[in-house]
Amino acid sequence: MGDSSAKTLLYPAELKYVKTHEFIRANGAEAVIGITAFAADQLGDVTYVELPKVGSKYKKEDKFGVIESVKSVSELYMPLAGEVVAVNDRLASEPELVNLDCYNEGWMLKLKLDNPKDVDSTMSADDYKKFVVE
Repeated sequence: MGDSSAKTLLYPAELKYVKTHEFIRANGAEAVIGITAFAADQLGDVTYVELPKVGSKYKKEDKFGVIESVKSVSELYMPLAGEVVAVNDRLASEPELVNLDCYNEGWMLKLKLDNPKDVDSTMSADDYKKFVVE
């Protein structure tokens, strides 16, 4: 596939995004969280993902985990405040799912949002695309 740029990566319009390169798939008071295609592309082949335990509570921008790749180790940041209600256990044995399908099979956790209206303060796909291209 060669080098991909931010312009050719996919940023689904129904998702929301934050500057630390996490996406939010909000559904009422719950949200699925993961890293964006841009972040996965920048990391290269993901080799390990450390996720929090169900029941953990976080404030917006708290560190919630670590992702390791052949290139680097990066911290993961909570895009919104809430309580972890599920984690993607498959990533423990199949961290490559983050690279293969970050928005679906490679999701990281589900969050019960403290305030569902906080989603409104995040970036749209178009805003995020502009953010990563500049």
